[in-house]
Amino acid sequence: MDYVVLEKLLDKSGNSIYKLVVLASKRALELAEGQPKLVKELNSATKPSTTALKEITEGKVKIK
Repeated sequence: MDYVVLEKLLDKSGNSIYKLVVLASKRALELAEGQPKLVKELNSATKPSTTALKEITEGKVKIK
């Protein structure tokens, strides 16, 4: 299981936990519906929510 550091995520979401939750949930829903992943995953059984958080950490998904 991958571990995503909260401090890195908060920096990407304007230091708002609420914006982070909304962004991650919307992206996880898109991934669950079949959108392509923007990061390379080693494990194919990674949950969409974990993939979404990883994409946010790497700066591939941003808040408008």
